[in-house]
Amino acid sequence: MALLQIVEWDRELDTNDIFAWRYVDRKNPEKSDALGNWTQLIVNESQEAILFKDGQALDLFGPGRYSLSTENIPLLRGLLNLPTGGESPFKAHVWFINKVNVLDVKWGTQTPILLRDPEYKIALPVRAYGQFGIRVSESRKFLVKLAGNRAQVTRDDLVNSFRGLILSRMGDMIASYIAHKKITIFEISAYLRDMSDEAMGEIRPIFEEYGIEPVNFFFGSINVPDDDESVRDLKRAMSERARMELKGYTYQQERSFDVLESASKNTGEGGAMMGMGVGLGSGMGLGSAIGQMASQMGQYINPNLNPNPNLNQPATAASTAAPEPPAQPSSTQPQQSPAATPNFCSACGTKLSSGMRFCPTCGKAI
Repeated sequence: MALLQIVEWDRELDTNDIFAWRYVDRKNPEKSDALGNWTQLIVNESQEAILFKDGQALDLFGPGRYSLSTENIPLLRGLLNLPTGGESPFKAHVWFINKVNVLDVKWGTQTPILLRDPEYKIALPVRAYGQFGIRVSESRKFLVKLAGNRAQVTRDDLVNSFRGLILSRMGDMIASYIAHKKITIFEISAYLRDMSDEAMGEIRPIFEEYGIEPVNFFFGSINVPDDDESVRDLKRAMSERARMELKGYTYQQERSFDVLESASKNTGEGGAMMGMGVGLGSGMGLGSAIGQMASQMGQYINPNLNPNPNLNQPATAASTAAPEPPAQPSSTQPQQSPAATPNFCSACGTKLSSGMRFCPTCGKAI
């Protein structure tokens, strides 16, 4: 092999997707770990390189250009006991660690979390998703704990490695806000920023244990699937409640109004339906107002209901006839003319005043 072998990051690799990559010689892949003295190691900005021998992380190199002689790799020299300045090749893998900030790592629940809404007492399937940003802070710890037998560590590898921990912590947080803080699922969007800040404190120790520093963490959305039957039923009920609150009455009152409206359209059973309406109105807490309204409607629906408590029977021809004229006055008193208007309406029994041409209650001509 050439004495001046160049070992550097493959420029075709996407730095937004690859966090760590084990060097591979494209010309001679099977000789990628056969490094000789005076091999040139080039480490770019925002990168670090580590030599691995027999699974052990040895010397760490920051940005710059290095000649891999036993002079500048003391850990490897101690391990191999090579003479300084020799040309003997040695076996070692070179790992490059990408230390740029990667800010758009996506996370999300694979299946909805079933949670009980504190206001409506209904179990709803809750979904959540968002993104976070990270950077590798300790290259040695990162590779030892996450690289394993992989040839590279990608964004997907990290998400798959931490998905269970992230979703467990985020699920507990969402449940805490809904169950303990009594925040309904339809109002929780107002707390996304607070939850994002709290999530940073939750995930920081998890990532730092693997040599990763979290840069940020965001909740993009917490919602429920629109195609779920329980969600559709709840939204219909909420819409109906909002409509009734806008009109100023409750569901029980609306049902009472429906009964009274049905009764007003059924003149054949007016009395019975009005009694039902009054009973329902009283039972639902509508009080005397519904009862009075029903009573008044019943008078027009059933003309046999006499508003005059002193008249228990329908008026007859005899009872509605004009009263007998008074006895003839004495010759010393002036004679009075008989009354021109009967005392009571023959249709409804309403007491009439002198001079009336129509009944003020039922409108019958006198």
